[in-house]
Amino acid sequence: MSLKLKSAPDREVRILLLGLDNGGKTTLLKQLASEDISHITPTQGFNIKSVQSQGFKLNVWDIGGQRKIRPYWRNYFKNTDMLVNLCHSADRKRFEETGQGLAELLDEEKLSDVPVLIFANKQDLLTAAPASEIAEGLNLHTIRDRMWQIQSCSALTGEGVQDGMTWVCKNITAKKKQ
Repeated sequence: MSLKLKSAPDREVRILLLGLDNGGKTTLLKQLASEDISHITPTQGFNIKSVQSQGFKLNVWDIGGQRKIRPYWRNYFKNTDMLVNLCHSADRKRFEETGQGLAELLDEEKLSDVPVLIFANKQDLLTAAPASEIAEGLNLHTIRDRMWQIQSCSALTGEGVQDGMTWVCKNITAKKKQ
């Protein structure tokens, strides 16, 4: 007779994936879930996937970023453990809009103290701004009420995605201990 040891269940974590339309949220979600990313259409509503990572079960909510959908974002804020915001690094014309949207999110009471990872996405494009320029454009240096990080990535190639998710898992651990 053999005994099978039960491993400890992964801790469940709720991650909200937000950002403007065409930022790469759904591509990132599919990349995290190791799914095909060749046919992605704009998200009408939301997508959710559960991903195992570093002892966590990450329930990642990808909410559509079109202007008409953004007012509904607040319906998803409750019980969020981590906010992941995507910025299209090559779309400089929308940095201001991205910054305003992020500032509004950080002002939300239901998201107070929730750590935020900003993915400077689409770094595979030649016209992509570096993360430092995006951080400045989004006024990230003014964030004082929570942990935050900006991470260069390409959801398309996967580059930088794991580094960002490692930060997420480390900072969820820190938040859960508080």
